[in-house]
Amino acid sequence: MTEPAVPLVSGADVESAARLLAGVVRRTPLEHSRALAERVGGPVWLKCENLQRTGSFKIRGAYTRIARLTDAERARGVVAASAGNHAQGVALAARELGAEATVFMPETAPLPKLAATRGYGAAVHQLGDSLTEPLVAARAFAEETGSVFIHPFDHPDVIAGQGTVGLEIVEQCPEVATVVVCTGGGGLVSGIAAAVKAARPDVRVVAVQAAAAAAFPASLAAGVPVPLTAMTTMADGIAVAAPGDLTLAHVAGLVDEVRTVTEAQLSRALLFCLERAKLVVEPAGVAAVAAVLADPGAFRAPVVAVVSGGNIDPVLMLKVVQHGMAAAQRYLSLRVRVPDRPGSLAALLRELAAVSANVLSVEHERTTAQLDLGDVEIAVVLETRGPDHAQEVVAALGRAGYTVAGG
Repeated sequence: MTEPAVPLVSGADVESAARLLAGVVRRTPLEHSRALAERVGGPVWLKCENLQRTGSFKIRGAYTRIARLTDAERARGVVAASAGNHAQGVALAARELGAEATVFMPETAPLPKLAATRGYGAAVHQLGDSLTEPLVAARAFAEETGSVFIHPFDHPDVIAGQGTVGLEIVEQCPEVATVVVCTGGGGLVSGIAAAVKAARPDVRVVAVQAAAAAAFPASLAAGVPVPLTAMTTMADGIAVAAPGDLTLAHVAGLVDEVRTVTEAQLSRALLFCLERAKLVVEPAGVAAVAAVLADPGAFRAPVVAVVSGGNIDPVLMLKVVQHGMAAAQRYLSLRVRVPDRPGSLAALLRELAAVSANVLSVEHERTTAQLDLGDVEIAVVLETRGPDHAQEVVAALGRAGYTVAGG
């Protein structure tokens, strides 16, 4: 780890924020995951910030920042830019502290996050398809109106507030060896690292980014924030084009490793949380779990994986669950060539029923150039019990004499 170029948030700063937040935020539970523990070979716990007020950890940093403004500053109002979770945190904190809030959000922000932000009393403006345009607009609004800009991650008070998650982790799991944290702009992992390293310098802190929106690797290599030119990820909450100077310094100075996870790994992790942990988690909030699932041997137990948010659009949840089912080979797409005569489809369906494959859809194709004149290709989508069952289905069709493609 390199020597930090700017002063970092201290453990004492985080403890001060914890006193400020007492009675305001929920001390979220630490839930043991037997399924992850079996993979890692030791205890694995989930820090459930998806059960926090507003559905994510963001209220911790937003409230800390706004509470430490002067009365005159709060009277001018606050402004923020957010994909959704920071927006809700700022809106609720402002309402409870008596400040007017204005929030700029991407046009692609999930509808539940928009509705919740407005429900907390904030004025919402939408523009752009990522956080970049709202950040520019929010800063311009602050310059024009005198409102105080509440940065989503790059401010000491915000980092200290988010760091209270780390204090709770050390208190709830004193023997923790590795903390794994979902990471976008870096406010959460910076705060957690500050708190955890102050109490237990031996604990390994791992940041996890979506591979399609991972700004930290290049920025760490360059020593300055390096903006991404494009981002395409379902994890909107961690789709941040560049870290801030402050969060980059924290990650460089305190975080042991930065990992990335793919969209397929995020989908599988979201499905895992639904099925095995009974937790509703948004794609950004499941990145830490995705990293542990993808490479369980890389994490020394006991492990705490932070589940950072649960504000997911039901439409997106449906898409992600379907994607996760496919990634886990619970959905199997096959193309099967059969004779083009009555009874061929029924015979194929009987073979599939015999191996307990549930047929979700069927489509005939007769016009492909590769088909013989007397053949038809049947495209089927099947629901299976997983990879072993999927292989069993394909093998059974082969034994029955079918030509199978896909799977």
